[in-house]
Amino acid sequence: MTVLEQPGAYRPTPPPGWQPRVEAGPLLPDAEPYRLLGTAAAAGISPDLLTRLHRELVRGRRYNTQATALTRQGRLAVYPSSTGQEACQVAAGLVLEDRDWLFPSYRDTLAAVVRGLDPVDALTLLRGDWHSGYDPHAHRVAPLCTPLATQLPHAVGLAHAARLKGDDVVALALVGDGGTSEGDFHEALNFAAVWHAPVVFLVQNNGFAISVPLAKQTAAPSLAHKAVGYGMPGRLVDGNDVAAVHQVLAEAVRRARGGGGPTLVEAVTYRIEAHTNADDAARYRPDSEVEAWRAHDPIALLEDAMRDRRLLDDEGVQAARESAERLAADLRTRMHQDAVLDPMELFEHVYADRTSQLREQAAQLRAELDAEAGDSGKGE
Repeated sequence: MTVLEQPGAYRPTPPPGWQPRVEAGPLLPDAEPYRLLGTAAAAGISPDLLTRLHRELVRGRRYNTQATALTRQGRLAVYPSSTGQEACQVAAGLVLEDRDWLFPSYRDTLAAVVRGLDPVDALTLLRGDWHSGYDPHAHRVAPLCTPLATQLPHAVGLAHAARLKGDDVVALALVGDGGTSEGDFHEALNFAAVWHAPVVFLVQNNGFAISVPLAKQTAAPSLAHKAVGYGMPGRLVDGNDVAAVHQVLAEAVRRARGGGGPTLVEAVTYRIEAHTNADDAARYRPDSEVEAWRAHDPIALLEDAMRDRRLLDDEGVQAARESAERLAADLRTRMHQDAVLDPMELFEHVYADRTSQLREQAAQLRAELDAEAGDSGKGE
């Protein structure tokens, strides 16, 4: 006899007035990733926007290659390249208003640069210098987040606080497909939906969480389908179609700002480079797969569409490349300058008032530095 078969056993049934809290149909993503370039709808895209997107894509690709080179030269400890994902990065960097906030992951330095952050400051953390490398409040860019998905609850908290204060602010939080397997992802989406927070989640599904393919992380039809479980819309978009990503994000930002609540956007893209310079991607994916995605390159897709509309010619391409080279040259020059470091800055900006433990550690470090300075002076 089972527990439910015992006399007087409780048999739960829905209450008489049970009904879905939210109709699921409008929340479900399309069956295929949304595309814009190469379709009839692309004719309605502003030429000025396409030109800006193209310029930032070309500069972004060069930024990635230059940062990768700096890593090989020992100027950066590590660099997680976003080559191949530039469309997501550029769209995220351009879609927000100045008063909005961007919450990046460690791979999203390009999005921060497109938003206006100095490229050197964006890489400062990755060279082991200072704290986040920049003032988050001044730029409305949260610190680059290395722990997976922990920036998502922060984005929800900021967006919810802004809404309570009556501030017209939207938070855009970026995360990779691997981050969707973290508890922080669940908690952030659940709180965002319950609180109706003005936040947009952009999942850059680049196929791998380091070496783990998406199929070993989830059995969901798509990551965008996860949105319905939290009561928010899910959008599925071609992550290499920069115009489509920009449009979908712009719609989600407008919805959030207008009181419509959060949206989960999944951009299907691909990580052309290895996870970082410390990773050997050849151990878990074939070259043929990478080459197939190179044929769907975001820069080539946009350039083809712009040439078809006579919005881009060889001179325009060359101008964008020259702008990119100037960015790379400036980055290269300044990153080759040795930073002047003060070890005592380890204790700055940790707490408004230092704890007793920090005061003790600071005093110990000061004593060691003074002793080293004294020893070096004796040897002169």
